[in-house]
Amino acid sequence: MNEMELHHEPQTGTLLTAEGFTALQKELETLTTVKRGEIAERIRESQQHGEFSEDNSELDEVKLEQAMVETRIAELKTLFGNAQILDEASIPTDRVGIGSVVTLLDLQYHEQFEVRLVSSIEADPGRDLISNESPMGTAIYGIEPNTEVYFDAPEGRKKFKIVSITR
Repeated sequence: MNEMELHHEPQTGTLLTAEGFTALQKELETLTTVKRGEIAERIRESQQHGEFSEDNSELDEVKLEQAMVETRIAELKTLFGNAQILDEASIPTDRVGIGSVVTLLDLQYHEQFEVRLVSSIEADPGRDLISNESPMGTAIYGIEPNTEVYFDAPEGRKKFKIVSITR
């Protein structure tokens, strides 16, 4: 495989884990069935109280929130239009790919930890879901076990060894 093949997924749509797909579906459902209604109610309350003046900052905040919610709904609908759920069996274990669970050894602190490489839309570093577009994700993507990887992070140069790869 050449360098380009190793570091880029084919552009067939956004690859999502089954868990990520479900979480994004729940987010879309909440935004469309709950959040939209809450915002509409807050706007109605402002209308009933005659709070539609040019300098009504509360109304401006509600309208901004409404715009953000509608933008997110549109983003999610577009995402679902070209998203693909990863087939668990297709997640590689011989090299790091989208969906791979990677055990890493921090070569500076000699601590071992696990991350799962996911598409940027479902990344959540707090839950060890690392984006394939992040510095770490880019560094480990396509790499085989027992390989050392180096990359620049905001805190400085990081050095890890890929210990193992699972699904």
